[in-house]
Amino acid sequence: MCVKLSAGGNKMAGKEFLKSIELNFKQAVKFLNINKTENNLTDDLADQIMKANSTYLVRFGVRLRNKVFTFQGYRSVHSDHFEPVKGGIRYDLDVNQEEVEALAALMTYKCSLVEVPFGGSKGGLIIDPKEWSAKELEKITRRFTQELAKRDLIHPSQNVPAPDVGTGEREMAWMADEYRRLYPTDLNAWACVTGKPVSKGGIAGRTEATGRGIKYALNAFFDSKIDLEKTGLSPGLNGKRVIIQGLGNVGYHAALFLSQEDGAKITHVLERGGAIINEKGIDILRLRDHIVQSGSIEGFPGFIDKGPELLEADADILIPAAMELVITDENAERIKAPLIIEAANGPISSNADKILNKNNKIIIPDLYANAGGVTVSYFEWIKNLSRIRFGRLQRRAQENQLSSLINGIETITKEKFSDEFKKELVKGDSELDLVRSGLEDTMRTTYDVISTRWNSDKNIPDLRTAAMMVSITRIASTYSTLGI
Repeated sequence: MCVKLSAGGNKMAGKEFLKSIELNFKQAVKFLNINKTENNLTDDLADQIMKANSTYLVRFGVRLRNKVFTFQGYRSVHSDHFEPVKGGIRYDLDVNQEEVEALAALMTYKCSLVEVPFGGSKGGLIIDPKEWSAKELEKITRRFTQELAKRDLIHPSQNVPAPDVGTGEREMAWMADEYRRLYPTDLNAWACVTGKPVSKGGIAGRTEATGRGIKYALNAFFDSKIDLEKTGLSPGLNGKRVIIQGLGNVGYHAALFLSQEDGAKITHVLERGGAIINEKGIDILRLRDHIVQSGSIEGFPGFIDKGPELLEADADILIPAAMELVITDENAERIKAPLIIEAANGPISSNADKILNKNNKIIIPDLYANAGGVTVSYFEWIKNLSRIRFGRLQRRAQENQLSSLINGIETITKEKFSDEFKKELVKGDSELDLVRSGLEDTMRTTYDVISTRWNSDKNIPDLRTAAMMVSITRIASTYSTLGI
């Protein structure tokens, strides 16, 4: 098998993605500048915020299969107004400089919006993970980590990567271990990456975080009467028909929680090689098991040999959860779902965004919708620095307090609660409970801020512009405290 060094994948898509983010940024700046009294954003400061601070290209050799293979990767730092900077590392043949810079910019705005004190960064390695064995991938990942570490592009107080497309807990564990080997006296070495396995310093709830954040974002939207009315949808997620495009980690968890906890019906799942359709609702757990066992969705009940055109099917909610630019000016006019939530980064081009808004489609934007991952990554980073599991100090004390309260109520009322009820009621919060609570609070309070901004001025066209306005205002305020 010949494994070639890619020149950097689909550069045109990367350029379009970066252009879309910059156009969104400029539109938000335009509305901020209408009322200069509410911000200190000058044109030159806006230009500084928009552009990437630095992008590093690294090439390194790895001896595999009795020869040396050369790999190429990127790490972009968009803004270090807060440090460390934060952003995932993806393994994909389409990785290119423009895509990485676009994703790094999105991370800056995302962290600012949800008030996570990180700057924005992103990285990628041009590689198809399926072409390599686990042992080979580990060797490649450790070499990549060495190249990043010598430039402080992986560092617990300067640059903290996380999983992205083509990477996961396993790769983060390899990176953290390699960093620890390079710097054995660094007490905070395990905080150099997030998204690690719990056994290696990770945090409960990180794997599900982005998908659960999608659920919380939809809960917040449906609780906003003024915003929900703009879609024409009835209150509540129960029974709502949902199209999921991409059943990876994010799409799977979003679909699972929406169907199991909110009663939504996942009627369409779009994947590579086809789609599953069931108007009564797809059993997401069964479908996931089928994919794990067979490697594809083919053969599952409801399978049809169709693909992206099903984004245009009838539904209440459309969730693009795969890659960027799946909705463009070529198909935007035919999108029927009144509500779209961007579980992926940049799934809608800037031109498609205009078409969808003209057609009164409501879009819950990526810089808010999929911020669950970086929010829980922040919790993991805090856990690594404090070196203690969440809930360890207070859980039993909480249980004892609740137990005393229940005993007091039983004594006063001379009535007894059932043992099962008491056991459930007095249970103290676990790390997972606390992570989910913190994530829900973040998603709900952030949505309230975005919605308030959107509805405060009838000229603000959409949630994306409102969210970007909030984010830019906060970044500009931070720059002013730095003396810039």
